[in-house]
Amino acid sequence: MKSFTSSLSQLKQLTTVVADTGDFERMEEYQPQDATTNPSLILKAAQQANYQALVNKVKSAHPGIKPTDLVDFILVAFGLEILKIVPGRVSTEVDARLSFDTSATIQKARHLISLYESHGIDRKRVLIKLAGTWEGIQAAKALEAEGIHCNMTLIFSLVQAGACGAVNAKLISPFVGRITDWYKAKLGSGWSDAANGGVNDPGVTSVKRIFHYYKHFGVATEIMGASFRNTSQILELAGCDLLTISPELLGELQLDGTIVEKKLIASNAASALANENISALKLDESNFRLQLNNDAMATEKLAEGIRNFCIDTEKLELLLSQ
Repeated sequence: MKSFTSSLSQLKQLTTVVADTGDFERMEEYQPQDATTNPSLILKAAQQANYQALVNKVKSAHPGIKPTDLVDFILVAFGLEILKIVPGRVSTEVDARLSFDTSATIQKARHLISLYESHGIDRKRVLIKLAGTWEGIQAAKALEAEGIHCNMTLIFSLVQAGACGAVNAKLISPFVGRITDWYKAKLGSGWSDAANGGVNDPGVTSVKRIFHYYKHFGVATEIMGASFRNTSQILELAGCDLLTISPELLGELQLDGTIVEKKLIASNAASALANENISALKLDESNFRLQLNNDAMATEKLAEGIRNFCIDTEKLELLLSQ
């Protein structure tokens, strides 16, 4: 009888698997290398009964401080627990309301790192998440020079990815599912899972384009596909540097025995870019803003992502103030 090898186990042979959750109690069974969080995931976890003791402990340790400042301690408290489980890194996000303020973003990132370091955590085990705005990317440039590594999130376009690579950001998180959502809504009844899914999924093709660009032009920044809607999107990106996956989809991959093939291959980069007529990007501020502005999907999804993270940060502040 042939032994069962899960799709998750096979995927781990091709790609570094990362858990995308603040619910660290669910991580252990999947044994991810790293973990990512964001304000929405921490808000969701902080509302669960099994995390009330942790939340109350943080509140008791810091009486009388503003909810905005208390959020930082909550984020780090969850990050510290996650680092007890994963052997690699945790990503902790800077307040999304600072997405257009380079100086304030740098200050907040330094503060978060100092909190981790006060608990004996090496800064190499922490990735500071910043939105892929021009201001966020310039903050990453300064932080990387200080040895504070950055995870550039809300990446929806090649120009964002290119600019992040140009400043030597440690890692980018191009979003797959949210891109697909946009095209699904745009096409409406014209969308077909058969025609527009799988290898043709617009979220998948976006990450492949970034992968080929980075590998062809020798960009060292790591690529971590994120925001998945189904396991098909994940398996189409097998071979990506990293993939960050929700516990729900990790569970599906654990139970699935589908054969996983390597789909992203660095040696194919040159021919793939030639087929799409993509050359080196102009990445000064004016060209960046123009190219991003001319991409309706990326512009809309970046703005929406920042808005929603701001909303959930404010909800977390309200929760902590009660």
